[in-house]
Amino acid sequence: MKKPLAFKSAVLFSAIIIFCHPLKKAMAQKHSEEAKMNAFIGGLMKKMTIDEKIGQLNLVTGGMAITGSVTNNGIGEGVKKGSIGGIFGLYGTADVRKMQEAAVNGSRLHIPLIFGLDVIHGHRTIFPIPLGMSATWDLGVIEQSAHIAAKEATAEGLNWVFSPMVDIARDARWGRISEGSGEDPYLGGKIAAAMVKGYQGSSLKNADAVMACVKHFALYGGAEAGREYNTVDMSRLAMYNYYLPPYKAAVDAGVGSIMSSFNVVDGVPSTVNKWLLTDLLRSQWGFKGFVVSDYTSLNEVTNHGLGDLQTVSALAIKAGLDMDMVGEGYLKTLKKSLQEKKITIADIDRACRLVLEAKYKLGLFENPYKSLDPKREQTEIMTQANRQAARTTAEHSFVLLKNENQILPLKKTGSSIALVGPLADNKRDMLGTWVIGGEWEKSVSVMEGIKHLVGENVTINYAKGSNITDDTTFMKRLNFGPGMVSLDKQSPDEMIEDAVKAAKKSDVIVAVVGESQSMSGESSSRSDIGIPQSQQRMLKELAKLGKPLVIVLFNGRPLTLTWEDEHAAAILDVWAPGTEAGNAIANVLFGNYNPSGKLTATFPRSVGQIPVYYNHLNTGRPYTSGPTKFKSDYLDISNDPLYPFGYGLSYSKFTYSDVQLSKSQLKGSEMLTASVTVTNNGPYAGEQVVQLYISDPVASISRPVKELKGFQKVNLQTGEKKTITFSITPQQLKFYNSQLKYDWEPGDFYIHIGFNSADIKTAKVSWAK
Repeated sequence: MKKPLAFKSAVLFSAIIIFCHPLKKAMAQKHSEEAKMNAFIGGLMKKMTIDEKIGQLNLVTGGMAITGSVTNNGIGEGVKKGSIGGIFGLYGTADVRKMQEAAVNGSRLHIPLIFGLDVIHGHRTIFPIPLGMSATWDLGVIEQSAHIAAKEATAEGLNWVFSPMVDIARDARWGRISEGSGEDPYLGGKIAAAMVKGYQGSSLKNADAVMACVKHFALYGGAEAGREYNTVDMSRLAMYNYYLPPYKAAVDAGVGSIMSSFNVVDGVPSTVNKWLLTDLLRSQWGFKGFVVSDYTSLNEVTNHGLGDLQTVSALAIKAGLDMDMVGEGYLKTLKKSLQEKKITIADIDRACRLVLEAKYKLGLFENPYKSLDPKREQTEIMTQANRQAARTTAEHSFVLLKNENQILPLKKTGSSIALVGPLADNKRDMLGTWVIGGEWEKSVSVMEGIKHLVGENVTINYAKGSNITDDTTFMKRLNFGPGMVSLDKQSPDEMIEDAVKAAKKSDVIVAVVGESQSMSGESSSRSDIGIPQSQQRMLKELAKLGKPLVIVLFNGRPLTLTWEDEHAAAILDVWAPGTEAGNAIANVLFGNYNPSGKLTATFPRSVGQIPVYYNHLNTGRPYTSGPTKFKSDYLDISNDPLYPFGYGLSYSKFTYSDVQLSKSQLKGSEMLTASVTVTNNGPYAGEQVVQLYISDPVASISRPVKELKGFQKVNLQTGEKKTITFSITPQQLKFYNSQLKYDWEPGDFYIHIGFNSADIKTAKVSWAK
């Protein structure tokens, strides 16, 4: 019997009510919490003096974890006076409790402090450097690393971390490329969101959650000449299409705070840039958190040429900078600027409210000591589970760059190995850059890892072979901390002679070489990005022996490896793997794990190719191949990189079918499915990162030759095949046009799926509006 229309409508209405009820309830609860917070903060601010409000905007350090020449004195007295809003570089429950008690019990209004630190790729248990972690292409693993870092950080009293760094970098000379996720905005955005989620969890009030601070806003990775702290100059189109997306992804993921960058944006330093910090970040993107300067970046605006400290501090507060890190520009000048009517009380109130809201969201007004549990400090740091997670992450981050004649994996029994190189029996450099809380003494060296795995079944003939560098001037630049890089007692020639002797009595040579901890990271730009000459000398002498040469490469950036690629039998890029470095490396060298990492930054053939990146625009005279004239190419080398974005080999052999499309012509918001069948034809089970790229050959502006728009990591047993399908909608076709409107344009598109950005299968589709 047919139901009447009124009955159907009533049923539908009821269904909508039932469906919407949980959403309405959640929204109502959110509004109630916001109203409660606003009432609390509003009431507190009515009691605050001007000095106390300005004090909340002052972030200080006592000298730990410094990245500049300035530190702060009289912190204890400042906390009691209410002239300090937060401290960074202080951790450990006893020390943090002492300072928090001084704030809560000693200051007039009992406002708690926020405690921050550079927790970049782990706190105590160190994971691979971020550039290495990005090579996993595994968002779950990356999120887990941030969650473990948050658990360990909060166990030592921290509630704020200056991470993730999401700066897009196309220049390997820049040292801080090690701290980000490479050159691609799509992948960078996915990783930024995963890191924020891992740090902040389901609620900032949880005992094991920290507030993330995305950095460096903005465009910091675009520094000219790859030189740290240098000028950045680019069009708005480049900003919106390539450099800004990861920051926005972090904002959309709910990041609680943002750090301004050292560089200029459109000629105005980021720290005082109203367009950047207010118009874009707050008005366009809807960011609700607070903005902190980088280390004395406010003071450094004077060097950019915008005025004295009082002038630039007034510019900053009006631009939307809420907290001043270390420089005390706000503390020393804002009250005077207010009296002189250069700023308003509304400017100070806005910034103060946002800092207090962050503390409220963290639950510090309810319980200032929420994470200060000495038991957690003893039981949740450097646990076996944490170390195992770090080891697994490291294994997944390694990229096999070359494996001639399947020299890897190595035999676990009955063979002999010459283990050589300055990083082979080395603990300090396993952790890489930015390891404030990391303890290098607890890391596992490559020598230790191999011995753990093969014991006496493989003969290991060790020789150091070379210094990290023989250049004493360079060494002094590297040694900003004690004992970081040193010269061996033996001469360079004697060391090489020992390495050759070890190699002559071995079946295979494993050379562990590359960059030391201090050769990448902040203030570690390099004009020559090859392996240091001291190590190259050793490698060249070993290569003369004609024995299989396996290079285990430590690096915080893409390196120029043309000689190494030509002469080594295998190259395994392990970045800086972290606490469990040696165990992870041994597992991959001997086949306990089949490498699956893929590059997220292009490796050039020569430093002269830089900047080099896969998603470049075409030119009116594009290079094709072979010797040419009057084309966009070099006279002396190919345009092609040594290893392209997305590249990485496996011990197994994977094949891809042709791309299959669900339709060849679409209209409007229709969905396209594109699929390939991936088969493991090799002798080992393994993982493969299947990558989707899209090209837009005809548009209103020149578009990249291809852009990453999706990826899936698939695990295949020997002989197994799987069909991998991607769903594509007009959302993946959108870009910012010349009017900075984010939209897509109808026409033909090329759908590419494959191993990496250069090795792909392609199909064509037409899409009408």
